[in-house]
Amino acid sequence: MTDSVRIAAWNVNSLKVRLPHVLRWLQDQEKVKKPIDALCLQELKLTDDKYPHQELEEAGYLSLAAGQKTYNGVAIIVRKAALAPIASDSATTFLKPVRNIPGYEDEQQRILAATIPFAGMPPMRLISAYFPNGQSPDSDKFIYKLNWLNALQAWLAQELEQSPRLALLGDFNIAPADVDVHDPKAWEGQNLVSPPERDAFQALIGLGLHDSFRMFEQAPKTFSWWDYRMMGFRRNAGMRIDHILLSDALKEKCSGSIVDKEPRTWEQPSDHAPVIAQIKKS
Repeated sequence: MTDSVRIAAWNVNSLKVRLPHVLRWLQDQEKVKKPIDALCLQELKLTDDKYPHQELEEAGYLSLAAGQKTYNGVAIIVRKAALAPIASDSATTFLKPVRNIPGYEDEQQRILAATIPFAGMPPMRLISAYFPNGQSPDSDKFIYKLNWLNALQAWLAQELEQSPRLALLGDFNIAPADVDVHDPKAWEGQNLVSPPERDAFQALIGLGLHDSFRMFEQAPKTFSWWDYRMMGFRRNAGMRIDHILLSDALKEKCSGSIVDKEPRTWEQPSDHAPVIAQIKKS
């Protein structure tokens, strides 16, 4: 039994297209004896009936998914070997599941939560989240984003009371500070970096959550998303908009947090790279 679990988030920008990448990445992590025990996916872009449960289960993983045609969609994938003996199928692995923000009417599939009984440690509440993009600060989509963020904050306050061991993982579509932007001056006042969005991010921190990446010394200009256009990745013209926020109880157990850029170098990649946090069991 390993002494820690590794949790990750990855906006795959179409699971139908990127399933081979997901399987390859999970297998690569296994080979170096640092398996990913839970992976939260965003932007599945497929309906529940098209979700590749069988392929992932054959690779050793159970899934909970909330899909949507063409857009959005989130999932939580858990490594079967990392689970407590009581967990043997989806019903006993994904406890207290929640799909979307309770009390907030929204047809877009952006939130999926479940409590996972990992072996050798107390259960962990994982929330896979795909925050709205917002388009631009003068658009209706931006208003939707801010309303959604307010609803998320209110719900998370309740979740943290019930589940002190909580992690919020996903594509936040918010770069929290200028250090998370390749060219802050060029982006000033735009979507993803505007003051209202950054204030909303800080409001999540104010609930008692912690940006796992910033808990450790990191290389400068480390990003998680690069535009496909203008050779964004080659120039490292990116942003850090994918995050893993940890509750106080998990912060104390976190021993590392990184961005894995390698899958972004593969052929036909997602425009996002996976982000990972390591949580000690004791």
